[in-house]
Amino acid sequence: MNPNRGMRGPLRSFTRDQSVTKHKVSKGLIKRIFKFAKPYQKLLIIFLIIITLDSAIGAANPLFLREIINNGILKHHTNIIIDFAALVAGLAILDAAFEFFERFISAKIGEGLIFDMRTKIFNHIQKMSIAFFTRTQTGSLVSRLNNDVLGAQEAFTDVLSNVVGNLISVSLTLIAMFILSWQLTLLSIIILPVFLLPARWLGRKLHAITLEAYNLNAVMSNTMIERFNVSGALLSKIFGHPKHEENLFRSRAARVRDIGITQAMYARFLFIALMLTASLATALIYGWGGVLAVDKILNVGTIVALSVYLSRLYGPLTQLSNINVDLMTALVSFERVFEVLDLKPLVKDKPGAIKLQKGPTMIEFKNVSFSYPTAKEVSLASLESVATLSKTKSKQIINNISFKIKPGQLVALVGPSGAGKTTISQLVSRLYDVSSGEIKINNINIKDIKLSSLRAKIGMVTQDAHLFHETIRDNLLFAKEDASEDELIEALNESQLSGLINSLSDGLDTMVGDRGYRLSGGEKQRLAIARILLKKPDVVILDEATAHLDSESEKAIQMALNIALTGRTSIVIAHRLSTVQNADQILVIEKGQIVESGQHQTLLQKNGLYSKLYKTQFQK
Repeated sequence: MNPNRGMRGPLRSFTRDQSVTKHKVSKGLIKRIFKFAKPYQKLLIIFLIIITLDSAIGAANPLFLREIINNGILKHHTNIIIDFAALVAGLAILDAAFEFFERFISAKIGEGLIFDMRTKIFNHIQKMSIAFFTRTQTGSLVSRLNNDVLGAQEAFTDVLSNVVGNLISVSLTLIAMFILSWQLTLLSIIILPVFLLPARWLGRKLHAITLEAYNLNAVMSNTMIERFNVSGALLSKIFGHPKHEENLFRSRAARVRDIGITQAMYARFLFIALMLTASLATALIYGWGGVLAVDKILNVGTIVALSVYLSRLYGPLTQLSNINVDLMTALVSFERVFEVLDLKPLVKDKPGAIKLQKGPTMIEFKNVSFSYPTAKEVSLASLESVATLSKTKSKQIINNISFKIKPGQLVALVGPSGAGKTTISQLVSRLYDVSSGEIKINNINIKDIKLSSLRAKIGMVTQDAHLFHETIRDNLLFAKEDASEDELIEALNESQLSGLINSLSDGLDTMVGDRGYRLSGGEKQRLAIARILLKKPDVVILDEATAHLDSESEKAIQMALNIALTGRTSIVIAHRLSTVQNADQILVIEKGQIVESGQHQTLLQKNGLYSKLYKTQFQK
């Protein structure tokens, strides 16, 4: 057995939150954990067998050393010395093999569990409605995929290995020591509280500063993330005060530095205290044991064996004294993982949902009303970094609206900010579900349609076209992963981007930067339109796609949009009324209701809200 098994982290438990043991785990958690680990059942059994054999070897070795000393060296029997030395050497080789395979199986189980949990959480989060993402903190989600998954993995590697290995090791060691000398064994155990009691007190202080270090590192990391992304860097350069920013960062980094020093000294003190206790116990073994050996009560080999057993006893005993903390920490990590997996997607396929066929598309709203879901329906307090979720109910955003868009028609949604225009477009693609009423696609309720086929029919370009920090090619292939080079070039030509691509030394393989900041606003919008052209959807939604652009960019984008919208059912949200004057139908939205509808000239003649908005934009 590896004599350092007990020393892999005997002080780690002291740095963990002792209050975790007061946490009540959810009913059925243990059963659920083992069900999750079922694919690794055979490996776990082999793992436990190897740990048991490894521990048995470690417990047997001191007895062989005893034989070498008592019956070999002291009695001058060379053959006994050689035989037992060869046996010890052989067991050492076998022990090394066990250690290797134990680590291999442990890694296979641990990394397999990490892979399974991360992919399961990632896939589950991908299915969550957009309401989930509007409430949760990205950092908290990433933490579930990293820290909590690693904490859960420890339950099947470090904790399981240490619990089983240490229990077997301590049990066999104590049995052997009591057989060799119960008096010296009791003395060795009685000394242990001299270390454990102050260690627990110091451990609480170590946990407190460790927690503070985590929090300060999180704050420092957040400062860097906010300042180092393109938007944050731009804001800092325009409005920031470099010296103030430097001093702020220095003060936080200095506190992390000071805590790191204190933390290192506390941890070293605990380690030294453990080693000192073990050394004092060894001194007592040799002191009292030596006296007993002189009096012929004990032999020399027994004293040596007892001292070797001591080196294998204190580390495991220290870990086992706090094993409830390690176990509960692992269980809480599992619980936090399952907490996310148990959060049901608000928008999902119903049983028997049908696949929507590609082709001409009609959209119909029938008495649709909508309120945003409550926090309890879509989120967790721990993912919002709040003590309790907000209980505030959202007011009704859409109020009993009805309209129909025929195949190939272009319908414009106009109205003041906050009227509900974007929400209407999001309801079409089922980013949210209606609170009442129904939306039909080709006379089929969208709740009866498979989400994948519904969203395959719809393409959207928003005001702030999001691009991933990847190449232009990768951003295009996100719309159609199997697109050919010719298809990419055609989409770029139609979106008026071929000139830009040709001017770049890396062409399609040019990195666009964080959120596409290496491209201008107009270039990003045209790239978003190129994605639409690649996808070839039956329905196109434009949400302020030309807002805040200069005239030249708007003209280029309008040319690209004319191609993108041709022959497709289209919903266009626009503040610039000049862009929607040729719409087949204009819906004027105010406070979640359709207050006017018709074509441009008809609405102007009504002298209502549309006329007022138009005059505000075009008449001084």
